Amino acid sequence: MLVLFVCVHNTGRSQMAEAFFNRLAREGGMDVRAESAGTLGAGALNPTVVEAMAELGISMKGQKPKALTSEMVRRATKVVSMGCGVDTGACPTRFVLTDDWALADPAGQPIEQVREIRYEIERRVKRLFAEISSGIPT
Repeated sequence: MLVLFVCVHNTGRSQMAEAFFNRLAREGGMDVRAESAGTLGAGALNPTVVEAMAELGISMKGQKPKALTSEMVRRATKVVSMGCGVDTGACPTRFVLTDDWALADPAGQPIEQVREIRYEIERRVKRLFAEISSGIPT
């Protein structure tokens, strides 16, 4: 099973969701994983997001923004968009059927705001993971 988290630039929200989900899968020994992408992939991860995730012991090393492709969508069992407040014209929900979490964008936000966004993403990812893992044998 593959969960695809999509936002506009793939520099913050969807990257955090991918990292949280994959950590839960590893810790739970589950054969599920997540990827992330952006409808307008950007050049580098948001450094404040990288810092906020490091505070929880989650390294974002090796991660980079990726542009959403139709192949990614075809491979995905579930697609979750992270909110379209940044650029409604590039909103992933215009291109694929998704659950939209309508989260604030961490771009340009101070670390305190990014932490709040991170906590909300973690909470939602844990809930999604619990729903998915309840139907998958270990």
